[in-house]
Amino acid sequence: MKRRFRRFYNPYHRPSWWLRIKAVFGQILLPLICFQLLRTLLLPTTFDVILLTIMIVLYLSISLRLL
Repeated sequence: MKRRFRRFYNPYHRPSWWLRIKAVFGQILLPLICFQLLRTLLLPTTFDVILLTIMIVLYLSISLRLL
């Protein structure tokens, strides 16, 4: 008879590579937001405002652990 050492399935388990990517992206995103904010204040275009909004939402979702 074969023994099965199977753990319980956890649907909230994230792979370690995903956690590393998320941590690096969270550290890189804050300086990019600062640069994009300065660029948007100096020469505002629709694309800059949309890009800044997307980056702020991503940073907040990473920092609040929603993503």
